[in-house]
Amino acid sequence: MAHDMHTAQGIHGHFYLPLGSGKSERPFTLDVRFDLPGRGVTGIFGPSGSGKTTLLRCIAGLQACKHGSLTVNGAVWQTHNGRGRPLPVHQRPLGFVFQQPSLFPHLSARENLAFARQRASEPVSDNDYQDILDLMGIAPLLAQSPDALSGGEQQRVAIARALLIKPRLLLMDEPLASLDQMRKREILPYLEKMHRALDIPVLYVSHSVEEIARLADHLLLLDAGKVSGEGPATSLLSREDFPVQLGDDLGVLLEAKIEARDRHWNLLRATFDGGSLWLRDSGESIGESIRLRVLARDISLTRDPDTQSSILNRLPVRVQEISADRDPAMVLVRLQPYASEATETPVSSRLIARITRRSLHQLALAPGSAVWAQIKSVAIVR
Repeated sequence: MAHDMHTAQGIHGHFYLPLGSGKSERPFTLDVRFDLPGRGVTGIFGPSGSGKTTLLRCIAGLQACKHGSLTVNGAVWQTHNGRGRPLPVHQRPLGFVFQQPSLFPHLSARENLAFARQRASEPVSDNDYQDILDLMGIAPLLAQSPDALSGGEQQRVAIARALLIKPRLLLMDEPLASLDQMRKREILPYLEKMHRALDIPVLYVSHSVEEIARLADHLLLLDAGKVSGEGPATSLLSREDFPVQLGDDLGVLLEAKIEARDRHWNLLRATFDGGSLWLRDSGESIGESIRLRVLARDISLTRDPDTQSSILNRLPVRVQEISADRDPAMVLVRLQPYASEATETPVSSRLIARITRRSLHQLALAPGSAVWAQIKSVAIVR
């Protein structure tokens, strides 16, 4: 399924689109300039009404935008101010996955896939077809009609259908928004497999921090039709001044590697450049690279290591910065772990703790204070 179309060149564009000029419509202007990676998953994230879906529709050509330009891995799809004819939707080599699966109800899953395969931009070999079936885990579903499938199964078929047209770009507009939590948990591992397998860029719109943390390599943050932030997901999601309000989802993403397995206690030890953390064994392999999500609400601070606690993960850290939280009773404490407690060698990873102002006072914390971070929960997000 690999494509060789200059993947290093990236996705570059600018769209300026005034909308909502009618009396009953709220005025809104999309004014977005972007330079995104040419492979991997770029998460497009922001509050409702920030312009995420409108941007995706402009990229797909579903929304006309006279003042726009778009280049995808070296291929010009649209030039600024209408110079040259923009590629019409049917000539843009892209796949689009919507909130609703939109499968043809009168066709079986196999026939839905055959419809896409016949319209692929290049021939789909039997091996490629089988790869996509395996990727989405849908081979046992092919004979069934869409109404016999669960919402998660329907969406996996819809994603496979989008991949079968051999797209140069895959657009996904909140593909899990219509699913309940059980169905979301069912489909996310398939999206993770897709992320690792594809060699094309994916633009993934979502307002879910969990989905973005699990899937995105890069982030484009939108607010009121404009870019409010852009960069690697691990960096942006680890900022306490994240441009979009995260509330209880504020935390950091850590790149780690599985180093050991404790079969007796069903635990894994993962190391990152600031130390190691124990987490529940969910089947990862020794040496496997993973992402860890540590939320600010799950970190408590002590002046001394509390070995009589039920909390397994304790790291020596130094207070780097203290800032106000939106909740006036709380503060955010930026922490820098040590690579070695003895040498206090600085590392690139950071942690964020959300504690009460009273605790801040009782511990007499200030920038430079040496403390221990007790981490109550660590989540693997890959």
